[in-house]
Amino acid sequence: MSEKMIHVTIDREERIFPEHTTYLTAAADSRERYPYDIVLAKAGKRLRELSKEMEEGEEITFLTVADRAGFSSYRRSMVLLMLKAIYQIGGFEKVDRVCVHFSVSEGYYITMNGWDHVDESFLGQVKEAMREIVRKDLPITKDSLHTDEAIALFQRLGMEDKEKLFHFRRASRVNVYDLDGFKDYYYGYMVPSTGYLKYFDLYPYDEGFVLQFPKRENPSVVPAFQPETKIFHIQKESLKWGEKMDITTVGDLNEQIVSGKINDLILIQEALLEKKIADIAEEIAANREKRLIMIAGPSSSGKTTFSHRLTVQLSAHGIVPHPIPMDNYFLDREQTPRDEDGQPDYECLEALDVKLFNENMTDLLAGKEVELPVFNFKTGKREYKGNKLKLGERDVLVIEGIHGLNDRLSYSLPRESKYKIYISALTQLNIDEHNRIPTTDGRLLRRIVRDARTRGTSAKQTIAMWPSVRRGEESYIFPNQEQADVMINSALIYELAVLKVYAEPLLFGIRRGEPEYGEAKRLLKFLDYFVGIPSENIPINSILREFVGGSCFQT
Repeated sequence: MSEKMIHVTIDREERIFPEHTTYLTAAADSRERYPYDIVLAKAGKRLRELSKEMEEGEEITFLTVADRAGFSSYRRSMVLLMLKAIYQIGGFEKVDRVCVHFSVSEGYYITMNGWDHVDESFLGQVKEAMREIVRKDLPITKDSLHTDEAIALFQRLGMEDKEKLFHFRRASRVNVYDLDGFKDYYYGYMVPSTGYLKYFDLYPYDEGFVLQFPKRENPSVVPAFQPETKIFHIQKESLKWGEKMDITTVGDLNEQIVSGKINDLILIQEALLEKKIADIAEEIAANREKRLIMIAGPSSSGKTTFSHRLTVQLSAHGIVPHPIPMDNYFLDREQTPRDEDGQPDYECLEALDVKLFNENMTDLLAGKEVELPVFNFKTGKREYKGNKLKLGERDVLVIEGIHGLNDRLSYSLPRESKYKIYISALTQLNIDEHNRIPTTDGRLLRRIVRDARTRGTSAKQTIAMWPSVRRGEESYIFPNQEQADVMINSALIYELAVLKVYAEPLLFGIRRGEPEYGEAKRLLKFLDYFVGIPSENIPINSILREFVGGSCFQT
């Protein structure tokens, strides 16, 4: 009896394989066509792990570690490898809890409970154990368990965060990964075996250590460890606050919601943020040479609402603040530069009329009256509506925009007149102790909700433009963040539970087969972890109101 064959198309070339052939086998045949290791398959619009079997008629391409989704699977799998090595060295009886927190340099900041000596010696042992597991090229397998089975498993393993997480999960089954007997849950796809995980390093840092990865653009080289201390301390401060509130994971947040304590949490965190804004205003009031308050940060960080709240606090100190959104200095749309894909690049500095901005600000500092522009996002044109301004002795300018920390924006303005504030939504919440929430996901959801409400932009359009936004942030914002005089974390520990209610209908509007469907499906799966909450108890001056609506400010 002849073996049944299947016909597939790989990189536009028709191929024939025996039935039940995995993507891994096909990837091995195609490896020489790709510059880096193949780690995922893409069948049509669907991502597939290489261990899955191909199906008749599929159109297949492969993703390497240099692709965004492939690189994410590499880092995710590296965490599993690291945990396997740590528990192999330390043992479950000594290592109580390993927590993966947030990005530092090109890696993740990680802490351990139950082990007193996270030093060079210990990390050297872990690193060697990891390398030995890589040399063995052990398979990373996946098993689908009923949710009740998964809860029981993680209860036995002492992984309380996962036990709590799945208590609130609607799905009836959970994918559990296994590496040589070490079982864990991961949110997303994994590489097929440890032989793919060749490039990494470990560095002791602060109260824990950093698992350092290569960069996606050069995935076979691990760069030197170069932490940015200001942003690290802001993230750590948020982490410690979450620990004080006993909310570090999605499961913790969900418990607060179902127990009826969420309104108190909202008020507490909003009060904390208000105190930080008041402290900044007090510092500015004490230094009267600071006339230009430059507020910068990546997309959807809440810069507009923050600038309004800061103006209120400055006013309480007898200062007369004048908010100036940098968006009003956009060039007319037909003059906007194009990115590498030929799309309008609204994130680059050259999308702004930098010359006009410097002329206006110089004239204002000199005591002249200036008519300020307003950008009309519907027409794509800059307009003048009689908005004239002349600075008095107690006046300051509050300027917000993604390029505020870049001295190329304000090249003609004296440094001593600038007070630079960096604001970003640095999510302090994790899915569980081993699965972090990328800060970009929180900001993307904010932008999807806001753009649909204020600009008539669909979730599909927002997702499509997001890679360009991210490239702009990497090029123009993050390199300047350490120049800030002060940093603010605008992420609210409860916000994803609120955004869920608004974002889900928008994401469901993206149809299967559209290029953005895969990302929409991923975000919907992510939001499914959260118990949703209504927005009526959110203060009207909250940064979250900038995105969901109902703000007392014009945002």
